Amino acid sequence: MFKIGLVSVSDRASSGVYQDEGIPSLISWLQTALKTPFTTKNHIIPDEQVVIEQTLCELVDNQHCHLILTTGGTGPATRDVTPDATLAIADRVMPGYGEQMRQISLHFVPTAILSRQVGVIRKKCLIINLPGRPKSIKETLEGIKDDQGNVIVSGIFASIPYCIQLLEGPYIETYDQIVKSYRPKGAIKSTL
Repeated sequence: MFKIGLVSVSDRASSGVYQDEGIPSLISWLQTALKTPFTTKNHIIPDEQVVIEQTLCELVDNQHCHLILTTGGTGPATRDVTPDATLAIADRVMPGYGEQMRQISLHFVPTAILSRQVGVIRKKCLIINLPGRPKSIKETLEGIKDDQGNVIVSGIFASIPYCIQLLEGPYIETYDQIVKSYRPKGAIKSTL
């Protein structure tokens, strides 16, 4: 089973001031994009670096998640410490994820350059910091498409199944009309 940790980092959502939108939008997107069955471990936590670090370590070390997607806390504000916490518990940094997320977001807002989103690996788990808004989450995962549905800029999820495969995780398949996952020919398994 493909295990995904979903972590919404928000002082206000974690204290009940407003309802979290990050995790519900991620679950909805994953349900439409993934052919592969999956389970999620969901956490809504405050913008506290120690809490974020503990949550990520718990999801990797004890819950054995293959993928963790965080939302929120990636900007330059003092309380935005999600990337700092993610880097603190990482074994390896995957800089292409942050670069691609900012590239996608720059098509919509010039302030995307302020994002500090990162992608890292801890043990055999890929951890990616996503934006906090549902529309931005979808754009980042799927990429940018023209009016005919052709991909102009690839979303980050196109590379996630192969990355998890390289980390000895499960073989993940997606619905091509949402996001087409990419693998070299030699890494494609027949599912007939």
